[in-house]
Amino acid sequence: MNAQCCRTVAMDLGVYQLRHFSISFLSSLLGTDNSSLRLDSSSSGASVVAIDNKIEQAMDLVKSHLMYAVREEVEVLKEQIKELIEKNSQLEQENTLLKTLASPEQLAQFQAQLQTGSPPSSQTQGTTQQPAQPASQGSGASA
Repeated sequence: MNAQCCRTVAMDLGVYQLRHFSISFLSSLLGTDNSSLRLDSSSSGASVVAIDNKIEQAMDLVKSHLMYAVREEVEVLKEQIKELIEKNSQLEQENTLLKTLASPEQLAQFQAQLQTGSPPSSQTQGTTQQPAQPASQGSGASA
């Protein structure tokens, strides 16, 4: 409800500013000062209504363009979220596979590195490759 109130106030402020701009713009075109133009427009109810209608139409047009742009952006963000969810799922599966293939010593070493915050060393990378070699030799022997 508060958001609706803020939108109404913002819209009213926008209409006020647009009216002020319209009066200033018209007065600059006509070469008159703002006060005489305001007096003329207030005395002529039809011109005020016409200006108000034009302002409302312009505001509606702006609103529809903004809503269209927001809808497009929402669609793009939904697509990005979908892609990120898929990527996250793939990485989780990869992580699970790597955990099952790692030896208990490698997991312990990795946990120790996480706790100290140090980056993986080349020694760790060398030990990571060792289990892969027996696994490929084992599959080669069975083939």
